[in-house]
Amino acid sequence: MSSLQEIFAPDGPLAQAIEGYRVRGQQVEMAERIAAAIDSQAVFIAEAGTGTGKTFAYLVPALQSGGKVIVSTGTKTLQDQLYNKDLPMVREVLKAPVRIALLKGRANYVCPYHLEHALADGRFLTREDAADARRIASFAKTTQSGDKAECTDVSENSPVWQHATSTRENCLGQDCPEYKDCFVMAARREAMAADLVVVNHHLFFADVMLRDEGMAELLPACNTVIFDEAHQLPEVATLFFGETVSTAQVVDLARDARAEGLTNARDCLDLPDASRRLEKAAKDLRLAVGIDTGRFSHGQLLEKTEFLPALQALADETAAFAALLETQAQRAEGLEKCWQRALELVERLSRWQNPADPGNVCWGEAFTHSLQLNITPLRIADIFRKQMGGHPRAWIFTSATLAVRGKFQHYCAELGLGEPESGCWESPFDYPQQAVLYAPLGMPDPNALRYTEAVVDAAWPVVKAARGGAFFLCTSLRAMRRTHELLQARIEDEGLDMPLLVQGEGTKNELLRRFRHHGAAILVGSQSFWEGVDVRGEALSLVVIDKIPFAPPDDPVLSARIEQMQREGRNAFIEYQLPRSVINVKQGAGRLIRDETDRGVLMICDPRLISKPYGRQIWQSLPPMKRTRELATVLEFFAQR
Repeated sequence: MSSLQEIFAPDGPLAQAIEGYRVRGQQVEMAERIAAAIDSQAVFIAEAGTGTGKTFAYLVPALQSGGKVIVSTGTKTLQDQLYNKDLPMVREVLKAPVRIALLKGRANYVCPYHLEHALADGRFLTREDAADARRIASFAKTTQSGDKAECTDVSENSPVWQHATSTRENCLGQDCPEYKDCFVMAARREAMAADLVVVNHHLFFADVMLRDEGMAELLPACNTVIFDEAHQLPEVATLFFGETVSTAQVVDLARDARAEGLTNARDCLDLPDASRRLEKAAKDLRLAVGIDTGRFSHGQLLEKTEFLPALQALADETAAFAALLETQAQRAEGLEKCWQRALELVERLSRWQNPADPGNVCWGEAFTHSLQLNITPLRIADIFRKQMGGHPRAWIFTSATLAVRGKFQHYCAELGLGEPESGCWESPFDYPQQAVLYAPLGMPDPNALRYTEAVVDAAWPVVKAARGGAFFLCTSLRAMRRTHELLQARIEDEGLDMPLLVQGEGTKNELLRRFRHHGAAILVGSQSFWEGVDVRGEALSLVVIDKIPFAPPDDPVLSARIEQMQREGRNAFIEYQLPRSVINVKQGAGRLIRDETDRGVLMICDPRLISKPYGRQIWQSLPPMKRTRELATVLEFFAQR
């Protein structure tokens, strides 16, 4: 077996296979540290700046390790890229006889049973949905994997997918008549037989917590777990270590039970009426919260006069529905499954109504058509550490953004990792030459009434100097919409040819395709464009961040966490809010320089970057760009290209 030095050498196998390959000391060093951690079954944390080549730095030692490896990513996009592009390339270069597999959550695979039932029941009301259903049915007959990402002529957001896939609740398992042709089971069998399996964080935690998504046998058998985009783990883990019950789940249960009743219990005349009463109770609970969408604390929900009676009514209807289903459960697997789902919903509603653990916070999130009730743990360190216990294996955590000023205490404390080995490698890019950090003078307080107007006023001359190619990253949807309006007015007033794109106009991938294609566009986005976006060259040479992205203090989980830390005599701002914000700013800043030849300006408009003592922690955590407060310096930078 070749040594890592030989593999990454200027005349090594990687150099021969990859056009434009160059040796990066950081990449080789990182690969050696990861190989050592795998050998000693240790925990290792690695931050590697953009351009380090961290993917190959962990794939090479993983493929050489000889054990079973799980690689977990933050997004399905990276998951697909790893499986379809990076992994096959490295495997070929190393001539490694390693079997690889891709495993996604069950909602990504067509379920022939549910699709057939949905088509037979005529559930598709619009012509467009009916056409999508026919396309999915045709895809299901020809596909090997059943992965909906391969069904390119149906949008991933089509409402038909929820009828063409299964959920943990409604899957019939081995009792399903289509079991032998099940795509989910086929993907799981592939994963079990593979040496390296690519999953995503949601799937990893769904399995660890629910023992559902096909990894229950995988984890005990594996020697190494590698988390890429590991900065997302605390949030994903918090989501899965908690518990959720939603009105949408109740509505789905009512409809599924009604459909099962029509097929297998036509003589149970009470079932259709009971299912409609249950559906109405779920919708009434959503209406009791009012028209606003957003997050509400337990206390805020209880202040709404109609909420508690509506919640009790739903709990009573669900319990009555479970009792009715019990009388029919033996008649068919589908009815038995609906009964089990009803019992679980009864228990979850009861736990939300009567919270027992002071370490949890109860809260709700209202969407346009549904309400989700959540129980969330305020601290996940103990739970996560427990999940890592047991079978000895290596745990590797890597991302471009984990450290605050080169230190990992915040991250380790959140996940209960103790004080493991760690490494921090800066990007090999020449930031002082390639990039400028611009903090404009004279900006008002971020809470000022016309703050967004001030952001656009300050940014407009920079946008024109950059000739488009700009991202505006906003910290709220309201600011995003207002920024879009103001920019549109400027472009029209000056008659400029600068396409203006805004989050929500199309899918993220479609917007990015249009942005890259034009080369001088402006894209205004919120949360989903702060990370996981790779635009190289002049198509993106300006990133404008309106405010330091602190989570809103009225967020029910954050405010409960702050209260708990204050009770313990800790400083929640310094220990929790600021480190999270630093990592978010680093993510946003990471959109700018993606290549050795990229040049650009990162403009952070928030005056607190300079005026507050904590601002220093933020800019000192960013790559070493040239820094300025003068517009003239920025205009001169763009004039030089």
